[in-house]
Amino acid sequence: MTTGALNPVKALQGENIRLKNELRDMREENYLLRKAFESLLTLQEVSSSIDASTDVLHLVDSILVSSLASIGANDGSLILVDEESNELSFVVVHGQARDKLTGYRMPMGTGIAGWVAENGESVIVPNVNLDPRFSHRVDEEFQFRTLSILCVPMIFNGRVLGVIQAINKTNQREFNDLDLLLFKVVAQLAALSIARAEEILAEEV
Repeated sequence: MTTGALNPVKALQGENIRLKNELRDMREENYLLRKAFESLLTLQEVSSSIDASTDVLHLVDSILVSSLASIGANDGSLILVDEESNELSFVVVHGQARDKLTGYRMPMGTGIAGWVAENGESVIVPNVNLDPRFSHRVDEEFQFRTLSILCVPMIFNGRVLGVIQAINKTNQREFNDLDLLLFKVVAQLAALSIARAEEILAEEV
């Protein structure tokens, strides 16, 4: 009887621990999300006053870091479309392959990023091995293992400037609609900043 009576208590204790852990995770996610949106506000303010002295890539780099942290992903990148060579260029990279992947180029249309760049549509891919659009090219060249992807196009005046993507959410979680919403805002502001920088560069030539 005594042993049987303890089982419900143990079950309640276990549930209490689980709820506490979930609450802690939610508080951490809310904190990171708040910091990310604060960074986005900064980017929005700066993007409206970009001049020749503004380091746009450094600015976008810092925003990408905050955004990746807020959604619980360690790896991500900003990839620009090179219209002259018809290639995709990794200009900002965070995570495991940062040193090797920065500056890497691949043909337009390659992989999930290439599909997003060509079609101008956002995607969440929970399992890349089940998606025929996925290319193993980067994984094989840089000894990386991609499991899931969130990828969003950067569009300005109907022109796709590039994409931003997050790879492999931590704790085996899946990317969700809130993650997608955040990255869409990041992509929009990044596109505005990059387009403004291009305009300034063109004026100086």
